[in-house]
Amino acid sequence: MTPVSARSPELANSERVAIMDRAQGAYLGLAVGDALGSTVEFMTPGEIREAHGMHKDLIGGGWLRLRPGRVTDDTEMSLALGRAILSEEGFRPSSIAEQFDAWLKSKPVDVGHTVRRGIMRFRTHGTTLSPMDPYDAGNGAVMRVLPVALATLGASMDEIERAALMQAHVTHNAPLADVGMLAVVEMTQRALRGGGDAYRDMVVLAHRLRDQAPEYDFTKRPQNNPGGFLPETLRAVMQAFLRTDNFESALVDVVNRGGDADTTGAILGFMAGALHGAAAIPARWTRDLDPSVRKHCEMQARALLEMCPLLSGRPVRFILD
Repeated sequence: MTPVSARSPELANSERVAIMDRAQGAYLGLAVGDALGSTVEFMTPGEIREAHGMHKDLIGGGWLRLRPGRVTDDTEMSLALGRAILSEEGFRPSSIAEQFDAWLKSKPVDVGHTVRRGIMRFRTHGTTLSPMDPYDAGNGAVMRVLPVALATLGASMDEIERAALMQAHVTHNAPLADVGMLAVVEMTQRALRGGGDAYRDMVVLAHRLRDQAPEYDFTKRPQNNPGGFLPETLRAVMQAFLRTDNFESALVDVVNRGGDADTTGAILGFMAGALHGAAAIPARWTRDLDPSVRKHCEMQARALLEMCPLLSGRPVRFILD
């Protein structure tokens, strides 16, 4: 398996175009997964079947009473993180925290407790590093990590880890969550690079995560009704991803498991979108997605990828506060 951190020689234009398509697929997949899953968030699989049969369209509603195609905090925080990275042309803790704070001030439709606590800590005390809490391994930092995967593609693993942990630790700081997040970033970057062995290599990385932390063991009983605890989230995501062979089937599988379905949908959406590309996302989903969100996802995918070491030839930029 080719390490995702290996810098490549000058890419052929066709390869750049293919990587850009997969980046667009990842960002649109994130938003589509978020919007699809929000309808059935906090429902059990049985409740979903009773209310919707097989839920597979962007119809809105749910406990948040959203309009069709509306996204939640998963996509909105990703876009906020992307704005921070692009504004600095790199990674600066205070810029990330400020963008998260601006997002919170916009009165979003949904905010996780750990996210709110971390942002309020920054607002009150100016700290961009949440205290380490091994019992707080929530999924909030992973749902928004896609901009890191795009902007650091081709960087060293040390640089990728530094960038990912910087954004995560503004609100979430638990070693168990960190290892899961880094596995997701590595799998997503492997998908972005493409090639015939991409799926196989992602499977290898999923099993490596299971071996590193048994809490993520997705090979046992089916994970239905996953909560916000990251191992539950990723067990559901890995099971849906590995048992299907196309974007639509994988996403429909994971959101119909219920629970924290907007986040499982978002994470699976950007992983599967990175693997299969934008064209693999059903047109009815991209058509029904909020037009402004679709536009910003497409713009950020291009801009973040253009600054990555693989395409730009420049190292990742870190700015200390």
